[in-house]
Amino acid sequence: MKKIPKNIQCVIFDMDGVIIDSEEIHKKAYYETFVSLGLEVSEKVYKTLTGSSTINAFQRLIVHFNLDLDANELVLDKRRRYVNFFENNPDLHLVAGVEEIIKYFYEKDITLILASSSAMVNINRVFDRFKLHSYFSAKISGADLTASKPHPEIFEKAALLANTPKEHCIVIEDSDNGIKAANDAGIFVFGYANKLSEGQTLKNADAVIDCFSALKKVL
Repeated sequence: MKKIPKNIQCVIFDMDGVIIDSEEIHKKAYYETFVSLGLEVSEKVYKTLTGSSTINAFQRLIVHFNLDLDANELVLDKRRRYVNFFENNPDLHLVAGVEEIIKYFYEKDITLILASSSAMVNINRVFDRFKLHSYFSAKISGADLTASKPHPEIFEKAALLANTPKEHCIVIEDSDNGIKAANDAGIFVFGYANKLSEGQTLKNADAVIDCFSALKKVL
């Protein structure tokens, strides 16, 4: 196992499953879309999509099922369903302990970057609802990049935006695709064991945590 970096200057957060417990409503939105298309997507196939951008997920499904459909139209359909769940779920909440650790890092003058596969409109929807904008120096959407996780582009860009050498950054991720992206970017990655992030092994994480308070003990 890699040693935890010293002199941490930047923490790069994933969003879904790390900051907000939204994996369940994403899954509902996806499966409503699948049903509307008459597709039977197995749990095994669905788990491989976790952490990828929505456009990348549908592009892969179009190839997998040999569909004559427009991936961009499918993204819009799934997004409409997600927004409906998001806006009509008063119980939607931040992951336990994440707001405290965000404030902890912020008060220590550590740069915080959001690096999520979600579309920027969804990122801002979450940040508006839970008043998180002021803590983060930058927000990156994988949907705006050339490649999606597990490609390392999003974390390489995060380190550049933070103006911080990679050896002084850490990533917090809950998906195997996100962890691979951090591995390939050469940035130390904590795997967050979120019980709602189904089927994610976290086996390639440099360290695994199941509560955010654990980070105070090692950083």
